[in-house]
Amino acid sequence: MTDAPEAPFRPLDTMLDRDAALATLRAATEGADDGELFLERRRSEALVFDDGRLRTASYDASEGFGLRAVRGETAGYAHSTEISDAALRRAAETARLAVGDGGGTLAEAPARTNRRLYGDDDPIAGQAFPVKLDMLAEIDAFARALDPRVVQVTASLAASIQEVEILRPEGLSVSDTRPMVRLNVSVIVDENGRRESGSAGGGGRVGLEGLMGRDHWKSVVREALRIAVVNLSAEPAPAGMMDVALGPGWPGILLHEAVGHGLEGDFNRKQQSAFAGLMGQRVAAPGVTVLDDGTIPDRRGSITVDDEGTPSRRNVLIEDGILVGYMQDRQSARLMGVEPTGNGRRESYAHAPMPRMTNTYMLGGDASPGDIVADMKDGIWAVGFGGGQVDITNGKFVFSCTEAYRVKDGRIGAPVKGATLIGDGATALTNIRGIANDMTLDPGMGNCGKAGQWVPVGVGQPTLLIGGLTVGGSAT
Repeated sequence: MTDAPEAPFRPLDTMLDRDAALATLRAATEGADDGELFLERRRSEALVFDDGRLRTASYDASEGFGLRAVRGETAGYAHSTEISDAALRRAAETARLAVGDGGGTLAEAPARTNRRLYGDDDPIAGQAFPVKLDMLAEIDAFARALDPRVVQVTASLAASIQEVEILRPEGLSVSDTRPMVRLNVSVIVDENGRRESGSAGGGGRVGLEGLMGRDHWKSVVREALRIAVVNLSAEPAPAGMMDVALGPGWPGILLHEAVGHGLEGDFNRKQQSAFAGLMGQRVAAPGVTVLDDGTIPDRRGSITVDDEGTPSRRNVLIEDGILVGYMQDRQSARLMGVEPTGNGRRESYAHAPMPRMTNTYMLGGDASPGDIVADMKDGIWAVGFGGGQVDITNGKFVFSCTEAYRVKDGRIGAPVKGATLIGDGATALTNIRGIANDMTLDPGMGNCGKAGQWVPVGVGQPTLLIGGLTVGGSAT
């Protein structure tokens, strides 16, 4: 059974009177510096197959709008699940309170773009429900058949589509349709009473067909199993100050957290970031170039336009160790006297936009990955990361490793368990001593939290050698 396609999301044509909505928005933003009407419809489906049976099957649908009026540092925001002229007028009265007597000059509208970074097909409707369920059951059976030590398998498949329309006071209207899919597999293995786990997965702004291909999901299962088996033989992690080599791809999450948040415009405008006031100064070792790029086709963190209607961009943040840019939404850009960079993002219509990362990564260097590890005298090689915490004001971070190995005299030794990396982003950047030529983006599994809002993001980096990080472990 195939569901009939839903009509395109055009609330200003089908649910509201366009001229009346524009008049209401203009009344709310008269005398303001900026503002917009953000309309959204979102649908999502998630299936979780756990321990041999379907544990969760959910389908969610929502729609609503948010109206914002901005003057200086102040923003008034109101939202509603009811998309109607009456609800819009009520929201305008609330948002208008931030403008007061006005006196501002409306900022220029975002540039227009015809670029499309991903398709607009609904991935939920791309495959029938029984087909999705059969694949998850196959994953469970395949994982157990690979290794008799497998005692539990959890496979999840998620798909969603977000449709947005943004109306600005000068009359510009921008729309975007954003698909998203993700497949994740976790396994637990048991050997002589010792249990360890491993997980793998990814996705992006694509259809389900690629993720559901047998060649793809079998490789995901094998990777999850490989990590779990590696951890079966892991020794207690060492503790102390030592060199750390970071693997390519997903370990870029450390860069994202420890450095990326500190380069968002609002933190620097408010002097809350460790990088505030350092524009044009050296903040990293020579050779370190960090970008935030929302224009990579089909990537999880990519957006054709941001949630203020600004086209996404490839933004250089640190170039050869020198701080050259911040990520900006429209408000921070205006107050800091620079251009918006396409980083104004929000979780949904119920949230106001703020500067957020898209795909944040470090460019590769000239060294080979093997040479990076060979240069280590005593340290660890970390290739997988779990959770972490960061203090934006000083860049201090703590990250746990899900896959790491001891390295002595340039040789990779036994895997270690329980390793945590402790340091601060600014110091870590200046202590980078080696950059390999294997820059890789993550497989598409990142989410970023800020001020209670979550958005999908991408990370990436080459193999790196960082000197003098504190490693927390259980061995001395």
